[in-house]
Order: sequence, then C-alpha cells, then structure tokens
Amino acid sequence: MDMGMTVLVVDDFATMRRIIKGVLKDLGFKNVIEAENGKVALSELKKEEIGLVIADWNMPEMTGIDLLKALRSDDRFKELPFIMVTAEGQKANVIEAVKAGVTNYIVKPFTPDTLKQKLEAIFG
Repeated sequence: MDMGMTVLVVDDFATMRRIIKGVLKDLGFKNVIEAENGKVALSELKKEEIGLVIADWNMPEMTGIDLLKALRSDDRFKELPFIMVTAEGQKANVIEAVKAGVTNYIVKPFTPDTLKQKLEAIFG
C-alpha cells in the first residue's frame, strides 16, 4: 500500500471527513484531501493525482453514486480505487454501487479496523 498516495475523502458532513481522515493518518497515509460533495471532488480530481477515493453516498449537489458513475465513464479514472461509505446498507444500493464499478463498500457506523481491512483488500 502506497502511503504517499493522495486520498480524497468526500462527505458533506465535516465530522465524518475528519474521522476518516484521522483513521487514514493513523494507518500511515500522509496526503489526505477533502471535498464536501461530488462536484467539488471532481474538480479536485482534475487538479491533483488521486490514488483512492472514499466517498459518502448521500450528499447534496452530487451524490457518491453519481460521482462514481462519472469517474467510471472517464478513461482517466476507470481504474481508480473507490470506496463507498454509507448508512445505506440495503442490498439494492450495494448492487447498484457494484454495477457502477465501486471497488469496495463500507456501511456506517464502521470501525477504523473495518476501513483498514477494506484498504488491505484493495491494495493487498
């Protein structure tokens, strides 16, 4: 796992961004940037090379699932690891995210260990 890669945390709730950012820092990630919705995330992705996106599902302006679909339809971001974090644990949502090309899925509330396991599953 490349601890020097830039991780983009996308959530409309500042506290959740702070929690995820803290867990990532504890795991050794050095470069973590934030966006409050999918639109802001897209502009960050155009400015900076991102190695991983961790995004909430439910956000104003542009949802996590819409962000995921936008990234998967762009050749530059087709392979970008994307973890969806959501309170939506319904099977239909998980299936929609998988069909849209999500790399992994975390249901809130989650523990730092859950995030660590999902990252290990992606990056080995």
